[in-house]
Amino acid sequence: MPPSTLNTKSSETFETLIPARLDRLEWSRFHWLLVIGLGITWILDGIEITMMGAISAVLQRHDVLGFTSAQIGFISSAYLAGAVIGSLIFGHLTDRFGRRRLFLLSLAIYLAGVALTACSWNLASFAIFRFLTGAGIGGEYSAVNSAIDELIPARLRGRVDLIINGSYWIGAAAASASTLIILNPHFMPHNFGWRMGFGVGAVIGLIVFPLRRFIPESPRWLLTHGYRDQAEATTADIERTVMEETGQHLTAPSPENSLKIYIRHRFGLGAILLPLITTYRSRSILALSLMVAQAFVYNAIFFTYALVLHLFYGVPADVTGLYLLPFAVGNFLGPLALGHFFDTIGRRQMIAGTYTISAVILIVTGFLFAEGALTSLSQTILWTVMFFFASPAASSAYLTISEIFPLEMRALAIAIFYSAGTAVGGIAAPWLFGRLIDSGSRVELFYGYALAATLMLGAAVIEVIYGIAAERMSLEKIAAPLSVAD
Repeated sequence: MPPSTLNTKSSETFETLIPARLDRLEWSRFHWLLVIGLGITWILDGIEITMMGAISAVLQRHDVLGFTSAQIGFISSAYLAGAVIGSLIFGHLTDRFGRRRLFLLSLAIYLAGVALTACSWNLASFAIFRFLTGAGIGGEYSAVNSAIDELIPARLRGRVDLIINGSYWIGAAAASASTLIILNPHFMPHNFGWRMGFGVGAVIGLIVFPLRRFIPESPRWLLTHGYRDQAEATTADIERTVMEETGQHLTAPSPENSLKIYIRHRFGLGAILLPLITTYRSRSILALSLMVAQAFVYNAIFFTYALVLHLFYGVPADVTGLYLLPFAVGNFLGPLALGHFFDTIGRRQMIAGTYTISAVILIVTGFLFAEGALTSLSQTILWTVMFFFASPAASSAYLTISEIFPLEMRALAIAIFYSAGTAVGGIAAPWLFGRLIDSGSRVELFYGYALAATLMLGAAVIEVIYGIAAERMSLEKIAAPLSVAD
């Protein structure tokens, strides 16, 4: 039943135990449905980014679309612009109209964009369809991260969030491996293979779409927007499902965990944005530093490593993509192996630790590269080890933002800091490292690596100063909703 049909405003304020009831749930098939149905976003994004990079050379063929390198760059920028704009627009709409409506809409937009991309016939159509695809993915980041954190029990939220974000690299690895078939003219013509690559993303999204229809609206969002009856009914239904699946009886949470909510159906944009620079200023500094640092490092290395291999190590251009497969493995294994420590050892210790270790390995590898002490294989091994720690660090940036701001501004906060990180990492880092590589100097490139390491170390220091001990804590205790009554 849509929230607009409910008559919920029975009193100005009310007390509720719904957040505590959601946090006490045992892990069940219901939660696996959430992970699969919502977490597919990052796999799709990994497929999208990797696929576009892999087919760039094919798109330049005169018997395909005949794009120039500059046009390929323009298409990538269109996708990036779509992701940023989509994230900001959908972030605000997600906070206003609910998680469920927007994660269904954003997935539908992604499906339309990627399916149309497979049918592109010239530069304009390709860029427009990539912009549309990016808008869908950008919207997914805000809506899905919010929904996951609000439905996953507090004691498991850290590891689940990190592993889901790390699943990006499953998509990246799958896309890299698929190019051995779709770009091989012995299997299919060039002008059909690249279209098949994008078509696969549309098929995966289409399969997942029915799963999302059974994922409920966040009871936490319903509460803070005045839909008390539906929040109660949704929570009771989730509890009943979990008890049936686990066979365990649920005990009532302690009354001391209750919240007193003041009903507000609308939250103005000013009421959402102002706390970012006032009440939550230190948390905004923390979020921005974590997001910018990880985005700079990732985009600096991933967008330029093929050039480094080719120019400094003489690796043939047609096999440089294979060197990225170990990166994908390291990036996924990192959150898988270290994720649970974010819920046990603690957020501040693990976030600061993974950022610091990544920075140290980065600076050491950069120095050895400048000294000419590495081979293409040894540098790839060192980068893979670095990404084992950098991946949970990067995922923890998204986790942090989704935890430390009030529910009413959560999705928009994710969108704002994601956009800031994307702007710096997606624009500044590849441009800067491209110029450093063009210089032909190993020493100058080392200075770029040193800058990236400095950003990571700076983020680690800021985490130590401003970090929040959010492990195993209810979201409402980390940041009280704006609608909590005094």
